[in-house]
Amino acid sequence: MHLGIALFATDLTTDIRDVARCAEDAGFESLFVAEHTHIPVSRATPYPMGGDLPEPYSHTMDPFVALSAAAAVTERLRVGTGICIVPERDPIVTAKEVASLDHISGGRVLFGIGVGWNVEEMADHGTDFTKRYSVMRDRVRLMQQLWSNEVASYDGEFATLSPSWQWPKPQQQPVRVLVGGSGTLSMRHAIEYGTDWMPMPSKESFGDRIAQLRELADAAGKPVPGVTMYWSRPNREILDHYAELGVERTIMLLPFEPDVVPTLREWAKLVTV
Repeated sequence: MHLGIALFATDLTTDIRDVARCAEDAGFESLFVAEHTHIPVSRATPYPMGGDLPEPYSHTMDPFVALSAAAAVTERLRVGTGICIVPERDPIVTAKEVASLDHISGGRVLFGIGVGWNVEEMADHGTDFTKRYSVMRDRVRLMQQLWSNEVASYDGEFATLSPSWQWPKPQQQPVRVLVGGSGTLSMRHAIEYGTDWMPMPSKESFGDRIAQLRELADAAGKPVPGVTMYWSRPNREILDHYAELGVERTIMLLPFEPDVVPTLREWAKLVTV
């Protein structure tokens, strides 16, 4: 099982280039960064984890700028979005960003996607929160057309593209699309147009959730997506349990601290070669 880390790359934390170098040197497979374009001051939507919203949420850097810096100072480390909030993004521009990053990194992108949780943040982008899953589906499928076809087009309810050229193409074919979310709907999306499912831990038995994913894939007549567990605790027993269940990758979230390098070095002992 691959082991990676997640970071809120901000102007308040360790330079992502230093984090990336340290992560690669320690043997981690991947580095993921979070995304929030902005945080409306109204704060009408409660923080899903409970309590006050941590300050880094309103300080996150653009993920593709941050990951480009990380890719430039590493050679093997995979760079991922955890997650890219697709319903808040223009799909043509995002397709170009993903492809460009994959091209310059030598095929190291893991495109983690999700629908987001902040209603007022999404409203500022003109997206109806109740339709966010359908919006994400259309926009990702449009991106996939641009990544794989010389002349790409798409005609969907929430995304359209006239016959068009766009280069560079990603080095990876196909791009690894990790669909974030812990419920049945995210599983269905991962099976339909993603390559991987990327849930977070919950109180529900993860073995049961994996079994449900396989059942849904079998019913659809499609391959079972790979599984990346996101925001796992840095605990050897937990990591071993996920590995036994067939999880391909587990990502641990670095703390909201000014200097995360000491924690990263401490977690390096969990890396298995």
